[in-house]
Amino acid sequence: MQFRQQALAKLQSPEELDLPVRLARPQGWLALGVTVVVMAAASVWAMTGSVASTVSAPAILTHGQGSYVLQSPVAGQVTAVLARQGQRLPANAPVLKVRTERGDTVVRTVAAGRVTTLAATIGQIIQTGTDVAAVEKVAHASDPLYATVYVPAENAAAIPAHASVDLTVSSVPTQRYGVLRGEVKSVDRTAQSAQSISAFLGDSQLGRQFTREGRPVAVLVELDKSSSTRSGYRWSTSDGPPFRLDSMTLATGSVRLADQRPVDWLLP
Repeated sequence: MQFRQQALAKLQSPEELDLPVRLARPQGWLALGVTVVVMAAASVWAMTGSVASTVSAPAILTHGQGSYVLQSPVAGQVTAVLARQGQRLPANAPVLKVRTERGDTVVRTVAAGRVTTLAATIGQIIQTGTDVAAVEKVAHASDPLYATVYVPAENAAAIPAHASVDLTVSSVPTQRYGVLRGEVKSVDRTAQSAQSISAFLGDSQLGRQFTREGRPVAVLVELDKSSSTRSGYRWSTSDGPPFRLDSMTLATGSVRLADQRPVDWLLP
């Protein structure tokens, strides 16, 4: 009560009636102005800005047509291995010779390609339908490489056409040579099973590996070409690694998803 009487007395004092009332100090006006500017900028960004996000997933470098598993059409004993791993063969080329009850049979390639795996050895007894080799479908040495990224199915719808992709290649030191650049060529909207991946890559172990956390979606990535690098492809560094890339090389792909507007987060 005493403080209130002192305040009333001060306001009623004639010598202070002509003094202006100070609503705020200069420092207060400055802080208020900065706050208004920040809020205005945030409002504009919320309406017009976007947030970029990425998804990382396992990937593999291959030629675009994939591979196939070569199976023996007969049962018998392998008497000769006529091809070697890494060799490029035309269609209908001999791979194995198998001795059967009716004589020798030659197992041949179905389509032109490069032998990535030889599973049969001389003297081995095989049955009809036994996997004897894996052949990557590539007709010419100059055929380009692609990357297949096995993205979780729930992210497939958010991948736009021509989205940028960064690939960390397992055989290339990232800190020294950087990442491989590419862009999305197509997105397979059907979830891949271990069997379908194995059939495409010609390797059942990779089929199990890429489906360990569920059935993914295959995203085909076209690698950016460059005539100034030894590998023939563009990297985040100027030169990239001093060697060419091999197919069936594992990698990790970081795919840029469609930009999201911040205001959408606030809407139901």
